[in-house]
Amino acid sequence: MLAYVVRRILATIPVMAVVALFVFSLLYIAPGDPAAVIAGDQATPEDVERIRASLGLDRPFLVRFGEWVIRILQGDLGVSIFTNLPVTTMIAQRIEPTLSLMVLTLILAVVVAIPMGVLAAWKQGTWIDRGVMAFAVLGFSVPVFVVGYLLAYVFALELEWLPVQGYTSFSAGFWPWLENLILPAVALGSVYIALIARITRATMLEVLSQDYIRTARAKGASQGSILFLHALKNAAVPIVTVIGIGIALLIGGAVVTESVFAIPGLGRLTVDAILRRDYPVIQGVVLLFSFIYVLVNLAIDLVYTLFDPRIRY
Repeated sequence: MLAYVVRRILATIPVMAVVALFVFSLLYIAPGDPAAVIAGDQATPEDVERIRASLGLDRPFLVRFGEWVIRILQGDLGVSIFTNLPVTTMIAQRIEPTLSLMVLTLILAVVVAIPMGVLAAWKQGTWIDRGVMAFAVLGFSVPVFVVGYLLAYVFALELEWLPVQGYTSFSAGFWPWLENLILPAVALGSVYIALIARITRATMLEVLSQDYIRTARAKGASQGSILFLHALKNAAVPIVTVIGIGIALLIGGAVVTESVFAIPGLGRLTVDAILRRDYPVIQGVVLLFSFIYVLVNLAIDLVYTLFDPRIRY
């Protein structure tokens, strides 16, 4: 087991190296001269050269990349071009809302979607099954920002049950924190719930047709134990896989959701940095999101062994 864990951890190193190379290359593959775009139309040639020097564009690519990697390993992501603040400081100021939104959405999606998929597989062909599949199709079809605006209009503006925008830190209390995240989490989780529910249903249908399930029924096992103890456990690997893959939906959807609900998180920071061509901030945030995604998938690989001890890559 320890050897397996070590191998999986070591396998993430080349992945992060490729990600770092791509993230750093954003500065060079962006259309136009980044220094001229950042300087603006009224800038003098001296201003453009000064910005180019601050970005390191006047030096060889590999030299600049090596220096950048060394600084990253020391915890230095650079300095924002527009605020002159360290990128790590800006990320630290914005990371709580984004992590809160993603964790709450993940919990909501798993708690809602897995029972929905199990129920749809159990009631295959009934109106319950058709209802779950219709929700899954609808969840994939409607963009996150449309769901967000609809929820904000109904529950915030019309019914006035929940705040329409903003974020309250967890330190201010659990309910104020949760109150501001309910609508964003539901909006962001709509696609995620649809994805997990659909995969859960398909996997459960395959497992429920196996011989050992019929044997369990013949022995008089209750329906609940058959569904959740026998079938769901053996269907867990594909479900856990899609949960891990779906983290990318959360990361991408967080950018849109935070813009809709005016949440001051990393998504809003990314949008603002892109609009201003603040490349150090863009590189820092993208690198952080990539690192989180790699770590989550590493955790998913390790979780596999809990459901199926035969898995040893």
